[in-house]
Amino acid sequence: MQRVRYSQNCTDLGTRWNPSVSKCVPCDFKPGHRVSPNCGYDDEGGKHELYFQPCPNNTFNDGSSASCHPCTVCPPGFSPLAPCTSTTDTRCTTTPSPKNDTGRSDPTPTTTSPPQTFPNVLLAVQLVVLCLVLFAVCLVCVRRKRALSVGKGLFGRKRLRTTEAGFEVNGTEEDTLDSAIVSAPIQTVLNDLDVLEDLMILLDPETQGVKNTKHLASHCGFSSAWITYAYSMRDCKSPLKAVLEGITSRQPDWTVGDLVKMLRLMERNDAISMLSRLRPDGTNVCNV
Repeated sequence: MQRVRYSQNCTDLGTRWNPSVSKCVPCDFKPGHRVSPNCGYDDEGGKHELYFQPCPNNTFNDGSSASCHPCTVCPPGFSPLAPCTSTTDTRCTTTPSPKNDTGRSDPTPTTTSPPQTFPNVLLAVQLVVLCLVLFAVCLVCVRRKRALSVGKGLFGRKRLRTTEAGFEVNGTEEDTLDSAIVSAPIQTVLNDLDVLEDLMILLDPETQGVKNTKHLASHCGFSSAWITYAYSMRDCKSPLKAVLEGITSRQPDWTVGDLVKMLRLMERNDAISMLSRLRPDGTNVCNV
C-alpha cells in the first residue's frame, strides 16, 4: 500500500519541511512505532495525522528507523527463544532442536546441565563410611572367633590337668568339688587370676545357644540395665569379674558353692570344672 506524501518539497517520507531553515529535516524515531509520512505535516506546517503510528501486527521497530520491519520467522528445525514484539525481533535458537517421538522438532531449546559434583562426593563419602563399618564388624567377628578358639584349647588343657590331679570331669554328670573349695568365699575366685582368666574366656563370650555371664548375672539378681552396662565396658573390664565383684559387695557371705549352684542351673559344668583348680589356702600348684 502506497503511503500518501504530505510534503511537496521533501520526497523522502522520513523527513519533513522546516520553513525556518528552508530544508528537509529527518523525523524523530520511536520504538514500537512508525513515523507518519513527512512526520504528518505539509510544507506549510499543517498537521494531517499523528506524528507516530503503532507498528502493525507481526512487525517491529527498535527505534533505529522510521518504519516498522516484518518479524523474523525461525527456519525449520530452529525454535524461537523469544517471540517478536513491537520493539524487538524474534530470537531463534542457534542450533537445530532435537526431534521428539512424532518426528517434529521439540519447541524447547536444549540445555546442558552442569556436572553434579556434590552428589558424587556425597556418594563417595557414604561408600567410605560403609566400608569402615563393614571392616569394624569383620574385625569384631575375628576377635570373637580367636577368643573362642583360645578358650576351647585352654579348656581342653585344663581338663587334662584336672583329671591328672585326681578330679574326674564328666560332661554328663554333676561335678564334685572339694568341701574346702565349696565353702570358700567368692573372693577366692577373684584372687586366683589363672582360674578367673579361664572362667572369663569360658563365660564372657556371647555364643548362640550357650549360657554365659549375662545369665549368671541374671540368676544373681542383677538388673538388665546393669548387665548391659557391664558388657558395654567389656573392653575395659571383664563382665564376669564385674559380676563376681558385685556379688562380694552385695552378698559377702556367698561362697563358691553358691556360684556352683548358679552354674549348674546354667548347665555350665565346664566352668564348674575350672573351679576345682581353686586353692582356698592360697597355694599354687606348679605343673611340671
